[in-house]
Amino acid sequence: MTTLLAGDIGGTKTLLSLYRCEGELLQPLAVKRYPSADWDALAPIALHFLATTEAAGHPLPAAACLAVAGPVRAGCSRLTNLPWRLDAAALAADLGILRLELVNDFAVLIYGLPHVPPAGSDEVRPGSADPGEPLLVLGAGTGLGVALGVPVAGGLQAVASEAAHGEFAPRSEAEWQLREWLRADLGLERLSIERVVSGTGLGHVARWLLAVDPGGAAHPLAPEAERWRAQSEGTGPEEGPRADLPAAVAAAAAQGDRLARSALDLWLGAYGAVAGDLALACLARGGVWLAGGTAAKLLNELRGPSFQEAFVAKGRLRPVLDPVPIRALLDPEAGSFSAACRARMLLA
Repeated sequence: MTTLLAGDIGGTKTLLSLYRCEGELLQPLAVKRYPSADWDALAPIALHFLATTEAAGHPLPAAACLAVAGPVRAGCSRLTNLPWRLDAAALAADLGILRLELVNDFAVLIYGLPHVPPAGSDEVRPGSADPGEPLLVLGAGTGLGVALGVPVAGGLQAVASEAAHGEFAPRSEAEWQLREWLRADLGLERLSIERVVSGTGLGHVARWLLAVDPGGAAHPLAPEAERWRAQSEGTGPEEGPRADLPAAVAAAAAQGDRLARSALDLWLGAYGAVAGDLALACLARGGVWLAGGTAAKLLNELRGPSFQEAFVAKGRLRPVLDPVPIRALLDPEAGSFSAACRARMLLA
C-alpha cells in the first residue's frame, strides 16, 4: 500500500493527514490537528504524527506535500505568524521521505481542482472552459488568496500570486468614499485589494456604512461591529464567542435589512470586478474558481447581478470574459486533499 503525507501548516494550527493512494483513488487514513504555537518547529510535529500512523500499521509515506501559509522560494519558507523557517530538503532528511515539497497554502489548491468530485463544487456562472488555457482561483476568507494554474505536460503547474496586495481601485463614488474612510480608520497610506475583497473586507464595508449612515449608531449591527473591531485590535473581551461581523451582515441582508444589503452588494461588486480584472490579467480561459470561506456561504449571492455584471464589465474586453465559467469550491478539506494530489504527482 502506498501512502502520502499531506499538510496544512499555519500560524494557528498544523493539520497533518495520511492518505492511501491507489491509482486515482485518494483515501484519508489518519488526520491530526496540532496547535502550531505549542511546538518549536515542524519536524517534531511530523515525526510525532508519523509515529502514530506507524503504530497503527501504516507504512511510511512515499511522498509528502506540505502547504504553508507564506511564500515559498527555492524550497524554503518562513511563516508569517510563527518563528519557523521551513526547508524542504532538511524536512525530507528528518522524516525519511525523499520526495517532499513545500507549496503555498493557496497555490496548492490548483493541484486538487482537476480531481474535485461533482459534489465538491457548484456552478456560479455558466461558460465553456478551455483545458489548454490557464485557470484562476480566488479565495475570499480572512484575506484574499490568489493563484494561477498553467497547463503543462503531466497536468497543471501552480503559480502563487500576491495579487491580493495590489491597490484597491474604486469604480464608483461610494467605493472611493469607502477607500478614503478605511485608509483613515486603519491608518494606512494605501489600501490593498484584500482590505475590501475578503471576508474581513465585508466587515469593513459594513463598519463604513454604519459610520456614515444617519441611523448607523442605533442599527442592530452596531454593537457587533464595535465588538468585532475591538477583538480584531486585541482590545476586546476574550471571554465568550468571537464576534463575526461578516456573517452577521450576510444574515441581516438575507432578512432584508437595508444597510446590510447595501454592504453586501457593494462587496459583491468589488469581488466581481477584481475577479474579472485578474481573469483578464492571466487570460483565464480555463475557468475561474472561487474558494475560501465565503464561496459556499454566499453561493446564491455570487450568482446574482452585483457579482456577475462586475465580473464582465470590462468595456472592449467584455467578449474575452463572456465565455469564462466560474465554479465555487465547496469542500472544506480541499486544502488537505489538494496537497495529497500534489504528493501523488511527485511519484510520477
